[in-house]
Amino acid sequence: MPVETYSISDLPRREVLRYLGYRGQELTPEVECRIDEGVERMLKIARPSASWSIFNLSDPSMWDDGAIHLDGCALVLAGRSIAKHLDGAISCAVMAVTVGMSVERELKRLSSLDPVAGVIFDAAGTVAAEEAAAACQRSIIAEAESRGLYANARFSPGYGDLPLSVQPVLLSTVDAQRRLGITLTDSLLMVPTKSVTALMGIFPDSPRARRAERASGSLD
Repeated sequence: MPVETYSISDLPRREVLRYLGYRGQELTPEVECRIDEGVERMLKIARPSASWSIFNLSDPSMWDDGAIHLDGCALVLAGRSIAKHLDGAISCAVMAVTVGMSVERELKRLSSLDPVAGVIFDAAGTVAAEEAAAACQRSIIAEAESRGLYANARFSPGYGDLPLSVQPVLLSTVDAQRRLGITLTDSLLMVPTKSVTALMGIFPDSPRARRAERASGSLD
C-alpha cells in the first residue's frame, strides 16, 4: 500500500477548544484571533499522510500464547481489550498517520518564543492528526467495502490493556519510519508527536448484525 496524503482545509473549532480545556468560558476577541491564527498556521504547515495495510488473522490453533497473530508480519497483539475489539474479525488493518515533521519543528519554535501560541498550535496539531487518522480510517472502510466486508473503529496502543510496547513492531509493519518519518523515543513516544497509530478489525458482517446475533444468542 503506497503512502496516502490528505488535504485538510479546516479543523473543527470545538475540538481545538476542547484540547485547549475550554469549558464554556467567554473568549476575548484577542483569544479568538489567536486561535484563528494558530489553526490557520497549522493548516498551512501540516502535511498529513498515512501508511496502512490489511493482514489476515492467523489460525489461533497455530499459537499457544493466547495472543492474536497476523499473517505476513511480525505483529502480535496481546490483551483482553484488543481480543474483544477483534472478536469475529477475519483481518486486521494496521495504520500509522502523521501531520509531518514541519509541525514538530514549528511547535518547538513557538513553545520557546510564544508559549500561548505554542499551546494553541499544539491543540490544533492534535486535532489535525485526528482528522488525518479519520481520513485514513475512511480509506480502510472503503477498501473493506470493496471486498464486501466491514471495518470497525480505530483501536490504538495504550487503549485498554494493549501495551505501548507493540509500537516498534506496529510502525515497522507499515514501514512508517521510511515512508512517514515516524520514529520512537526510548519511552515509546512517537516523533513527530502529532502522529497516530491504530488497528481496525475487518469483519465478514456488519457490527449491527453481530450485535443482533449476540443478543439473539443470549436469549436462547
